[in-house]
Amino acid sequence: MTYCVGMMLDRGLVLMSDTRTNSGVDNISVFRKMFHWSVPGERIVAVLTAGNLATTQSVVSQLEERNKAPSERQNSLLEAPTMFQVATVVGDVLRDTIASRASNNGQAAASTFSASMIVAGQIEGMEPRLFLVYPEGNFIEASFDTPFFQIGETKYGRPILIRGYDRDMSFESAVKLLMLSFDSTLKANLSVGLPLDLLVIERDGLEPLHERRIDGGNRYFQTVSAGWGEALKKAFLSLPEYAFDEQARSPSQ
Repeated sequence: MTYCVGMMLDRGLVLMSDTRTNSGVDNISVFRKMFHWSVPGERIVAVLTAGNLATTQSVVSQLEERNKAPSERQNSLLEAPTMFQVATVVGDVLRDTIASRASNNGQAAASTFSASMIVAGQIEGMEPRLFLVYPEGNFIEASFDTPFFQIGETKYGRPILIRGYDRDMSFESAVKLLMLSFDSTLKANLSVGLPLDLLVIERDGLEPLHERRIDGGNRYFQTVSAGWGEALKKAFLSLPEYAFDEQARSPSQ
């Protein structure tokens, strides 16, 4: 399993992914799940992956090859005219890769090779855009109503994003919010693990503003994790106690 988040802000895009893959408790590995390509001053494109590792690695390798040697039949992420077309290319490659693997193993194998992806970026003269690409190759785009996407193990980290997100928040606050979301997921699910990859894309910057790998020794992450735990305990203790008195009992008691 994995956990990846792509977040749209007024200032740009903030992306974070974990790096853990596992085939059982005794076979845990670290693999990158966030990839980006840029032409400084012209465009930047990022892809986050979740699902079958062989499938996602195959998709990323094919995208890499297209970027290096584009052709009339195979569109490159670095030549697509819009981010919508970028998402279309990623969706087509993902769908075809899953279909190819499933055809070699029977129709029922399609779910085994399933994967989903987040595509984010900006092309010069256009707005930053964020997409969620499904295994079937179709996709949806982030909006004011749905300003962030999650893939992988999403349920543990979603509540903090819903409560804390603000479209006009700073990049620094957004990174802190994502760290809390990942911290909650790490503590609840062993299939998601450090290190984390972080990428910040500023509106009209057209290249990474900030990029970092966050491992277990990262002091800021440790501070945020410990501080959030203590803050939750204090908030819990500050709430009024439940009372076993006559007013609190139901009429049937």
